[in-house]
Amino acid sequence: MSFNVCTRNPRNARCIVGSRLQTKDRKDRTRRPYDGSVTARETLPMRLRLYHHPDGARVAYREVGAGPPLALLHSGLLSHREWEPVAERLAERHRLVIPDLPLHGDSEDRPRHPYTIDWFAEVMSGFANDVLGPHPLVVGHDAGAEILLHATMTGLLQPSRLVLMPNRLHRPVEHARKREAWRLATLGGSLPVVDRLLSHATKLVFTPELGMRMSERHASEAGDLLRHAFADVPGNPNLARSWAKCARRWPRGTQTHLLDLYPRLEMPVLLLWADHDPLHPLAGAEETLRLLPRGQLRVLPSTGLLMTYDDPVGVARELVAFCG
Repeated sequence: MSFNVCTRNPRNARCIVGSRLQTKDRKDRTRRPYDGSVTARETLPMRLRLYHHPDGARVAYREVGAGPPLALLHSGLLSHREWEPVAERLAERHRLVIPDLPLHGDSEDRPRHPYTIDWFAEVMSGFANDVLGPHPLVVGHDAGAEILLHATMTGLLQPSRLVLMPNRLHRPVEHARKREAWRLATLGGSLPVVDRLLSHATKLVFTPELGMRMSERHASEAGDLLRHAFADVPGNPNLARSWAKCARRWPRGTQTHLLDLYPRLEMPVLLLWADHDPLHPLAGAEETLRLLPRGQLRVLPSTGLLMTYDDPVGVARELVAFCG
């Protein structure tokens, strides 16, 4: 599988523990086309499955590998493909379960659901309990991490180990004006005609070039990631209406209540952070670390918004060292 692995020296990361991953001879492997892929390149033979929540919401997820189950929840506006660069290495040790969050990829997008943070936490906790079993290993990035924190805070999810990649945590939102502008534009999706126009406008905003700029090393694969994430958005007014609901109801203020949650997290927690993420400064992770009873902080150098594309070797190594 061609992951375009970064060849950065793995010893460059700060505060690193654990051993390097062993690389297998890829030439001897039998590969099959990826189920659900939009490109012809070789990929892991993942199985595409569906989880149906009691309220009718569906969560599409990919599954590959054998061993202890490990779930990877992607960032907002992306899809399961965010984890593609690290999937092969993690699948050598775990049964990887990689869902598309509701409103993303092949998962639920109908406007009948509330799309509040409580609803996301309920659906993804039900998914974890059904697919992974009790006390799962879970990893979340950005919106995926916020959902995991909320589910853990409300007692819906009781992970055995929790990995939080860059997200806002308890701090104010960075670039608040730009985010508010995006939110106001998204709210227009609740209006007839405007919903369809907004769905077509996404292809003008979320371009492959933007995806490359989100990568600290300007990886061309990051452009493919963003192209795939928005491939089915143009002409989908239902999705625009659902996103308008989410934009209206997603928490916007500083999440200071998390400061009371951190000391109550008794499970091991890994904060796996980037040093050049403009939306999620390292200061938030350092403040959180001081409040976690069993917390660890690992910082990968020269990584940004798309850590898995900037340093797939480092991300995979840290997850294996922490999750086993």
